[in-house]
Amino acid sequence: MTRMSSFRMSAWGWLAFALVPLIPLPSVAEGAAAAPVLQGETCSVPGLMDQIRRGLASKSPAYQRYLRALLREAAVTLPGAELQAAFERETDPVMAEHLAAALVARSEREADREAMQVVAKRALEDRDPAVRSATVRAMRRTGALEKTGDLYERLMRDASPEVRMEAATNLVEDNKFVYAGQHGPATDTAVAAAAASSDPKATAKILGTLNTEKLGAEAAGTLQGLLRSDSAEVRRSAALALGGVPAEQMGTAREALVSLYRGERDTGVRKALVQGIAQLGFASAVPELQRLKGIDPGMAPEIDAWIRALETGLQEWELILREKQRLQQAP
Repeated sequence: MTRMSSFRMSAWGWLAFALVPLIPLPSVAEGAAAAPVLQGETCSVPGLMDQIRRGLASKSPAYQRYLRALLREAAVTLPGAELQAAFERETDPVMAEHLAAALVARSEREADREAMQVVAKRALEDRDPAVRSATVRAMRRTGALEKTGDLYERLMRDASPEVRMEAATNLVEDNKFVYAGQHGPATDTAVAAAAASSDPKATAKILGTLNTEKLGAEAAGTLQGLLRSDSAEVRRSAALALGGVPAEQMGTAREALVSLYRGERDTGVRKALVQGIAQLGFASAVPELQRLKGIDPGMAPEIDAWIRALETGLQEWELILREKQRLQQAP
């Protein structure tokens, strides 16, 4: 038996217990009477929702997560039309998120291919930003990024900062935990959404830790365009993202970073530019970094630390980063 099938059995066991009304046992004096039989109830959307509403009063985050997992597991066998209707009626953001997660689970397991679109539509159109935010969260760490077209570009233009940040978090976590940075279309979608945003904080959140080693050529050009943003926060995050692009884009990315460094005045952005140049070239970046030292004497210690780290000959970027940090912290 697989771990998932075992979980489903335990989840349904809990659900069956929760939904079965217990009949009092007969007393000793009634020994001759026939023993009553436990009467089960058919699992239903309203019944399960009632159980979850009561359970959400619990102060245990673990129990609340369990309830959400329970609903996702039950979703595949619940009547799809009833589940969708319940979701569309629900106005409480917490319950809307649970029901949205159940619909997403149906879509993920191909029980209902249209369910994901129902969730995406409400994420875009509901009048309550709290419900829109909750619905966006329900799609996190799923395949929604590939199944919903330009959803994330549209979400990044939402009037609510909360919705925009939830969408940005989805893009970051989907790329990291669902695709492990190894699916080019997912990375390209994240870059397109970042560029569509007029919210510098949301854009920076997407790009600041994005793995771009599978980035496409068009998306790489979009990143280079973001280096010209009015926001220093966006320029900084774009510089960091460009440091990890594939080999075929390294040449143009390096030229863009060096060109911006010469005219950049923000120290934080300059540090990100130097890091991007170092990551693109490893030891071969040392001559370029040495030439850049004269532009801003205040950056010399930062550049020297990078040069020393690169000259160790380490061949893994994470090790180079760690060595550079150690050199800066050394007395």
